[in-house]
Amino acid sequence: MNDKTSYPAEPEIPQLRAAIDEIDAHILELINGRLKLAETIGRIKKEQGGYIFDKSRETRVMERLNALNPGPLKTQTLHQIFTDIISACREIQAPTRISYLGPEATFTHVAAMALFGHSATFIPQTSIRDVFMEVGRKKCDYGVVPVENSIEGAINHTLDLFFESDLKICAEHYLNISHAVLSRADAIDDIEVIYSHPQALAQCRGWIRKNLPNAVLSETRSTAHAAQKAAGEKNTAAIANSEAAHIYGLQILESHIEDYANNITRFLLIGNDTPPPTGCDKTSLMFVIAHVPGALYKTLQPISEAGINMSKLESRPTKHENWSYFFFVDFDGHIADAKIQHTIEQMRPYCQFIKLLGSYPQFQEQ
Repeated sequence: MNDKTSYPAEPEIPQLRAAIDEIDAHILELINGRLKLAETIGRIKKEQGGYIFDKSRETRVMERLNALNPGPLKTQTLHQIFTDIISACREIQAPTRISYLGPEATFTHVAAMALFGHSATFIPQTSIRDVFMEVGRKKCDYGVVPVENSIEGAINHTLDLFFESDLKICAEHYLNISHAVLSRADAIDDIEVIYSHPQALAQCRGWIRKNLPNAVLSETRSTAHAAQKAAGEKNTAAIANSEAAHIYGLQILESHIEDYANNITRFLLIGNDTPPPTGCDKTSLMFVIAHVPGALYKTLQPISEAGINMSKLESRPTKHENWSYFFFVDFDGHIADAKIQHTIEQMRPYCQFIKLLGSYPQFQEQ
């Protein structure tokens, strides 16, 4: 009797690879078919004056794919793949130039890629003002700027620039901010100098004190600039996002070194569009009130009486008159809604100046 157990023959690796090649060819054919359909839609949009960037449509696509996905493809991987496919479709409809606070691998750059994928053309700027100017001059189609951080608060310079600009808020994006130690060195103990933006250094103060108490801290204008400097010097490190390691050829020595894990920055997409209502929108206003008792209460009262949820209220000096302030307010709803229009009209009598900054889809975690 033969004690050897017989098993079905396993397919040879070349056969499996041949099957993969066949699937790849089919995927490529389908992607190109999708691009051709998107190109046709783009022509129709152009004739009808529609928007090429339609965040609400993209959100619906992702939600549908989530529901269809049986696995083993992970949800995050699915989003990465289809963000780039959608980005390629958008590019074939109309090439898109995105201005952002650079250089490459800043958190603003990461937020811009999350909004547009990798197919758009990204134009780095040295300041938030330059981002506004490039879009205002129509050298870029959109701009991405930070507006507030869950730990550090509002980015005041961004708020101030809305007074000078006629640009609208077209979308928002929330990004989890996680810092890493990037270096040419092989070990933490080799680090003598740490480069980073002052805000990142402040957000990682506890880790630095515990692990590199004797390192010299050197401030830079951005975390990406810190990575650039660390890439060119020995025994130095940058505190930046992990994306910068791939771009600037650095090793990730330590990840998630921020003192507070729930660190989120809100970014705004600025441009000339007014996106149509989606049913889950946000409206942003800025206004100036008379310097008299009760003026702010009377201005905000119509929002409360209408039962509208107000999610943000921020003030900034006007810089034109002492003790005079701009107020920035975000609340639920779209300017196309009759209730929102009526509420704003009720606010006007108490304002010396009021300006609609935009109505746009609320950010939804995918």
